[in-house]
Amino acid sequence: MPKALNPMFIAEVSANHLGDFDRAKKIVWAAIEAGATAVKFQTYTAATMTLDLEKPEFRISDDHPLWGGEKLFTLYEQAHTPWEWHAALFEICRQQSVIPFSSPFDSTAVDFLEELNAPMYKIASMETGDIPLIRKVAETGKPLIISTGATEWEEIEDVVATVQKVGNKDLTLLVCTSSYPSDPVDAHLNRMATLREHFGVKVGLSDHTLGIGVSIAAIALGATSIEKHLTLRRADGGADGDFSMEPEEFAMLVKEGTAAFHALGNPEWSMQDSERESRRIRRSLYVVKNVKAGDVVTQENVRAIRPGGGCSPKLLDDMIGKKFRGDFLTGTPMTPELLRVID
Repeated sequence: MPKALNPMFIAEVSANHLGDFDRAKKIVWAAIEAGATAVKFQTYTAATMTLDLEKPEFRISDDHPLWGGEKLFTLYEQAHTPWEWHAALFEICRQQSVIPFSSPFDSTAVDFLEELNAPMYKIASMETGDIPLIRKVAETGKPLIISTGATEWEEIEDVVATVQKVGNKDLTLLVCTSSYPSDPVDAHLNRMATLREHFGVKVGLSDHTLGIGVSIAAIALGATSIEKHLTLRRADGGADGDFSMEPEEFAMLVKEGTAAFHALGNPEWSMQDSERESRRIRRSLYVVKNVKAGDVVTQENVRAIRPGGGCSPKLLDDMIGKKFRGDFLTGTPMTPELLRVID
């Protein structure tokens, strides 16, 4: 049976560059040094996302905890990653054997990323209704990750059918809660099994909770990909700062997440090589007082002690009352061969 690969730990840069190219590079390096498998960007412009209008529907709801009242165009203008940065950021990742990829938000972004030879793609939760975009990405034939936040079941079925119809067989669906930050009670990680069993695809988690607990639990439940936003310091602010990890937290996620994955192990029962010494010193039956031939086995001269050189303690009841066939010193491992065959 081939050894399973470690989960993919994806560091999402998103808007945490704060419009500063040098900061973007620092985040990429922080992800690399923290052990990220991949670094993900977002490829869009404000103009490809929305219209620059003052109408109420083009604003975030006033009660949103992070972006309340913000105009969509203004938010995306501040948060987008300039396209001219992509090539250099991708190259840093490639030189360090880390996968660079992105979430395109329209067809022009897909064309641009194809020019950069993006090795894989991510569809954000908010784009699961854009079937033409999903079809275009799936037609590249490259691995595709799709988040399912704020998406109804019927829409997920449409998404999967679209990907499968063009023959793309490398699909991962991420359970995701599209609230920022999200509450662990809303994570519903058991939905990963629902997605995996119903669609026959790989599953994972796009995690907007604080801390690493939810992600570790997801790995224990079979997540093959974990995506977390990464910033240098939450105190630096930005559109995503409040629910992003700092580098040392991401490093802890990689360390503990990898440990959790390897701890899953093999469902078949067998003693581990690392347990051999414990097995050697476990209790067994020993002669604990000097005895002579013909003496009767009692609980005073034979007891279950450590180590494990004698026979199993479960045999003691059957031995009590039988006689020794010879003289034996304290510390002799007790076995049936020490007893007379016939009294």
